[in-house]
Amino acid sequence: MELLFSYGTLQQEIVQVATFGRPRSGQPALTGGYLSDWLWITDPAVIAVSGSDRHPPVLPGDDPAGLVSGTVFAITAEEPVKADGDAVSDCSRVRASLVEGGEACVHEARR
Repeated sequence: MELLFSYGTLQQEIVQVATFGRPRSGQPALTGGYLSDWLWITDPAVIAVSGSDRHPPVLPGDDPAGLVSGTVFAITAEEPVKADGDAVSDCSRVRASLVEGGEACVHEARR
């Protein structure tokens, strides 16, 4: 199993079903060293599933104490690639430390 940290639309059940084919349950979590921002989305398919043209990507922050809250999901080894499809093209999957301990995949926006 893999851990996936979601801070945005993947926390919505409708997006989980569209991405993984079923809803996922997760636990609240925090990751450090990031800051939140907003991206405007123009992809009609992403907007249709999420119901929004704004997505809250995380960016690497200069402040190691910067925290972003979200949800951590246990997913199969194949599912991170499916989650990549939900992430906008301005993001890439990286490993991030969780405040609660351990690491999870997170979709980080490129600067």
